[in-house]
Amino acid sequence: MRSNRPRFAGLLTLAFVFVLTAGVGALAQNQAQKVPDGQKMKIQGIVSKRSADSFTVRDISKVETVVALTPTTVVRTHKKAVFRGGKSYGVSYILRGLRLQVEGVGNADGQLVASTVKFDEDDLRTAQALEQTDEMARENQARITAEEENAKKLAGQIAENTELAAQAQARAEAAMKSADLANNRINGLDDFDPVKTITVLFATGSSVLGPKGKAEIDREATWVKNQNTKGWVVAVVGFADKSGNTEANRKLSERRANAVIGYLVTKHNLPLQRLVQPFGYGDSKPAADDKTAEGRAKNRRVEIRLMVNKGIAGTTD
Repeated sequence: MRSNRPRFAGLLTLAFVFVLTAGVGALAQNQAQKVPDGQKMKIQGIVSKRSADSFTVRDISKVETVVALTPTTVVRTHKKAVFRGGKSYGVSYILRGLRLQVEGVGNADGQLVASTVKFDEDDLRTAQALEQTDEMARENQARITAEEENAKKLAGQIAENTELAAQAQARAEAAMKSADLANNRINGLDDFDPVKTITVLFATGSSVLGPKGKAEIDREATWVKNQNTKGWVVAVVGFADKSGNTEANRKLSERRANAVIGYLVTKHNLPLQRLVQPFGYGDSKPAADDKTAEGRAKNRRVEIRLMVNKGIAGTTD
């Protein structure tokens, strides 16, 4: 008989995530835990905050523990059976909303320095779905708001467009509610402001990082070395033109993103804990008209998005 445990585990995780974001009054009851220096500890809970070099775990009793990441931190799934070990992941897969287990030792700052982080792949997929839902909700809000403004202008010029403006207003209000709900969920990128976006182009059907792409990264890396990068994280996002089918383009865009990450890590020693989880959009977000050769060339790209923690940048509300 097929087990329903993964499905129930995902539903339980979603329920716990929404409880964590129920309101300011509930959040005020959270307790911060300081781990004694040198003490070994194992904790379990949901990731409630994510920064460049650390994350915060909130357990079922609403006790929060700050977990520090290091280059030696091991991230993997739980073992499935006696002879089946867990699957390894990069620290960039530690997302807000992910249920996990951490083992480590306390440091002088009261943080738990993680030696091992474990989670279930079902919980990872749930956290990824929450993050993608949040991003789509924000995009939908912006699109509907633009439609609302356009409808208001038309209503001011032509009387018969009054009904259209009312419909746009209703859509905008529904989109605002959806976006507010999404923004109150767990979304790691909400804590960061954009600094700069670096675009690297690829050849048709290829995920090989060519000399021009490497030169572009090298040139920008020289600029980055002269900046105060405290609190910075890096998001690497891949894209494709509409040549080929949608699923193949999505996989191709992911390979392009991974090629850029590989170069950043091996050539420029980018710490893995600075990376936000890589993602491939395929052909769904063109940067230019895909009907022209020039437009398609611009769409075969990877964007390296440099972002800084809002608290460090001084933009936190």
